[in-house]
Amino acid sequence: MPVLHTLRRAGAGLLLAAAALLVAPASPAAAAAADEPGWTAEPAAGTAAAVRPYFYLAGAPGTVLEDRLALVNTTDRERTVTLRGADAYNTADGALAVRPATAAAPATPGAGSWISFGTATTVTVPPRTRAVVPFTLTVPPASPPGDHPAAVVATEAGHEVAVRVHLRVGGPALAALTVEDVAVRGRGRSAVIAYTLVNRGNVALTPALRIRADSLVGDAPAPPRARTLPVELLPGQRVELTEPWPGAPALDRIRVTLSVTAPGGARAEAGGSRWLVPGGLPGWTGAGLLALGATTAAALYLVRGRGGAPAPPPPAPPPAPAAAPAPQAG
Repeated sequence: MPVLHTLRRAGAGLLLAAAALLVAPASPAAAAAADEPGWTAEPAAGTAAAVRPYFYLAGAPGTVLEDRLALVNTTDRERTVTLRGADAYNTADGALAVRPATAAAPATPGAGSWISFGTATTVTVPPRTRAVVPFTLTVPPASPPGDHPAAVVATEAGHEVAVRVHLRVGGPALAALTVEDVAVRGRGRSAVIAYTLVNRGNVALTPALRIRADSLVGDAPAPPRARTLPVELLPGQRVELTEPWPGAPALDRIRVTLSVTAPGGARAEAGGSRWLVPGGLPGWTGAGLLALGATTAAALYLVRGRGGAPAPPPPAPPPAPAAAPAPQAG
């Protein structure tokens, strides 16, 4: 019996260990390997064998531009990759994205529709092989000048790899933008400055932001430092951004002014104001007293500014003359 009990305990331990191995999550390295498509897509090297992070094409309206895409199969089995062109755009938070193949065609086709792989829209790449696929980009005769963002997209078994295409159509370049909807949201360490940037020109922009803060009562708190935004703002695109402001005051009326610049002479400025108060009734009471004090100070200032020094009192009337004495009889 003791031996049987020991065997049973050992068997149970082996079963638990096996179950743990079955349900244990894969290591991060194994998960990453499972997510990798097993192939790469990149611009083919030019005559100087230089590595290109993206395609850069430039030409006048009506021209046909050519380039080559390199597909590298790093696995031991062949890969069948589908190729297409796609328009590029900014997401609401400023990230770059490409239009899905299933999306409805836009009213005005973009540069993605100008890309053609001819009969090579589907390419089979043998194991451990590098295939170079040529493509053309035909610029329509009536294309407006400026930047037309696009991408070459390679797809296989649900995996997509997009390679940026920077297309510049010849003609006047206009760098212009606006900053809109400036607002301070939240309070305390969670306060942020929210704003919207709109590219009103025809070239892609890398904006730089500077913020100025003015307060009604206290010293102006230090706003976020000036910096170049990690955003490439494409022509005609609108993005909604925020800047954290952990040093925002707890009780004051604040006005923030945003100045945005970009290479090419683009410049814009806009502002917004808000009462910053702690939450709850005490905060609103303090805000009311603060507003009352500010209003009283402003009223006194206006009264003094308009009336000047108080007027002196009117002079007293002169005394009445004394009556002449009556003549006496002689």
